[in-house]
Amino acid sequence: MDALDRRILDELTRDARAAYAVIGEAVGLSASAVKRRMDRLVADGVITGFTVVVDPQEMGWTTEAYVEVHCQGTISPEELRRAFGRVPEVHAAATVSGQADALLHIVARDVRDLERALERVRVETANVDHTETAIVLSRLIDRGVGRAETGPGAVSPS
Repeated sequence: MDALDRRILDELTRDARAAYAVIGEAVGLSASAVKRRMDRLVADGVITGFTVVVDPQEMGWTTEAYVEVHCQGTISPEELRRAFGRVPEVHAAATVSGQADALLHIVARDVRDLERALERVRVETANVDHTETAIVLSRLIDRGVGRAETGPGAVSPS
């Protein structure tokens, strides 16, 4: 991956729907050259997919939480991935160091929906001893790729 590839990736993170010609204009390449480079980035596994980022508020998902999952004994990351993947409210999951085995980011319609999602996490995941949940009160900074930060208190990455 060279500097031009990085510039193409920068353009894609700003607007993943940008046309090859628009990206090419920004980085100084033809549309066909951008397409070839993007195809190579996909083939090499640098670009692992294309997706849409949905504003949870617009979808009516008003409750967000971070959940520590504590398991008894050992459980493989692959088992955790499969179990958490069966709970659609789990938007992100990671194994972590420290006392918890995993950390989940859950987005739900309301507290009742969050409670049902937590129960599914406990049922779907073998050996869950307990979970610890912290409900998000307000989002201060979100630098997730493709997410625009707007509204009161948004911090711009200047």
